[in-house]
Amino acid sequence: MSVATGIDTNDIACHMAELGKRARAAVHELGQADSERKNKALHAAAAALRDQTDNLLAANAEDMAAAEARNIAASLMDRLKLDARRIDAMAAGLEQIADLPDPVGEVLANWDRPNGLNISRVRVPLGVIGIIYESRPNVTADAGGLCLKSGNAAILRGGSESFHSSGAILECLQAGLRAADLHEGAIQLVATTDRVAVGEMLTMTDYIDIIVPRGGKSLIERVQQESRIPVIAHLEGLCHTYVDGAADPEMACEIIVNAKMRRPGICGATETLLVDRNILGNALPPIINALIESGCELRGD
Repeated sequence: MSVATGIDTNDIACHMAELGKRARAAVHELGQADSERKNKALHAAAAALRDQTDNLLAANAEDMAAAEARNIAASLMDRLKLDARRIDAMAAGLEQIADLPDPVGEVLANWDRPNGLNISRVRVPLGVIGIIYESRPNVTADAGGLCLKSGNAAILRGGSESFHSSGAILECLQAGLRAADLHEGAIQLVATTDRVAVGEMLTMTDYIDIIVPRGGKSLIERVQQESRIPVIAHLEGLCHTYVDGAADPEMACEIIVNAKMRRPGICGATETLLVDRNILGNALPPIINALIESGCELRGD
């Protein structure tokens, strides 16, 4: 029995199959949805996040209290934490996704064969994307929004640490879907913290077209070893930023400070800075000063 949800372990397979069926039903509708409907859903979801700030903070407080009781590391606690600023950033992220060009139907290439056959390479949705991630609740909004914009249905399995926070965020995303009259199966969350669900998810070849794991080394390795579904994976972080000799120094400085200091604890934060030797004297000192002023510790080579 999953304590968090009351779902019997014996029923997890049924629960996952139901998620898969709903996602499959939704993806056919999403593939036909125009940009206006998808953008309407994204804007409505962003508005719901802002309107439900108090509920989101209350759900996050449950997760934070449980994490604190388990003596989770401070860096993970920071990833888990939501506040009004981070909630507004999630909402703004959905609005930014809405502003992106719709990739569905974009013609990437077009050519004629000698026999007169005309061929086009066109972007189409992948289908149903299963996304497995760890403690950052904002991934729920980011992943759901990106899948929606690209015409894909999403089955999300967040970390147990962020279970209540992710559930509250999902409600806002589904409010957006309803506002645009889109199938609520387009964005779903696995309703249990039991790890059996992950194993089940990795075998759902009838329902899921691609698995995207986002997390630590052990999660990535498990998914790559056990999945019967194609996997798109990353590993380790180790993010480098390179400043080319032709770069705008002021722009480079702003980008580097943002890339390192916006959320230093995340795996996508810049860890190594490389600068073209020819511009060291002019470009590097302002970058160093800006990073130090932001509280960054520097180690040079």
